[in-house]
Parts: sequence; structure tokens; C-alpha cells
Amino acid sequence: MFGFFKNTAFLVVLCVSLAISTASLLAKTVMLTAEVATLSASAAGTVIANRKAIASAVVKAKAKARIRRYVAAIPLVGIAAVAAFEAQDYLEWQDENPDGSKSDYACDMAEASASVVDEVLQDLPEKIRPSNDYILSYLPDCENPD
Repeated sequence: MFGFFKNTAFLVVLCVSLAISTASLLAKTVMLTAEVATLSASAAGTVIANRKAIASAVVKAKAKARIRRYVAAIPLVGIAAVAAFEAQDYLEWQDENPDGSKSDYACDMAEASASVVDEVLQDLPEKIRPSNDYILSYLPDCENPD
């Protein structure tokens, strides 16, 4: 009889321990699920905010480019504006590349321009569109800088 009581007491203690462990794990699971849901909602909100910020930056960049084109089209003011815009771009580039020279800047800009020249030329009417080779011939030779 003592063995039966001993086994029963052991099983009761084991069941109570397992029930407490199960309840504790259930509580932790609920807390972690709530935390994951909160973080997921926060991440989704951040993604939406970043998309809006990127879209706003793209619109702003397009507007700046449009204004630059309009100002550059004015004869005398345009020449000065192009020089000022180029100087500003060079200073911004120099902040990012403090050891770079003017020829390094020219090569970087030539490389960037060469990558988009087809897109830009396609936007021009065919009657006034120069050939790609004509435009690319004015870009510096970066393998042998001047």
C-alpha cells in the first residue's frame, strides 16, 4: 500500500509540475506572440513611411532636375547656372571622396552619364536626337585621364 501511495504522490507532483510548466510556457507564448505582432505592425509602418520618403525624394530630385533644365535653357543665365550646378555637384562629390581629384570626378560623372545616355536620348524627339557615339565621344577617357 505504501508503494501505491508513493507512486500516486509522485504522479500528482509530476502532473502539477507539468501543468505549471505548461501554464508558464503558454503565458510566455502569448507574450511573445503579442510582441511579434507589435513588431510586425511597427515594421510595416516603417516600410510605408520609407516608401513615402523615397517617393518624396524621387519627386524632389525630378523637380530639381526639371528646374535645372529650364534655367539652363535661358541663354546667358543658363551658362552661369550650369557652371554653378556643376560646381555644387563637384563639391558634394568631393565631400564623399575627399582624396579624389577633378579627373576622378570627371571619370565618375562620365561613367554615370554613359550608363544613362540611352535613356536620356530616347526622351528627345528623333529629329534632334544625336547619336550615342557622338555624345560618348565627348566623355573623358578614364583609362588615360588628361
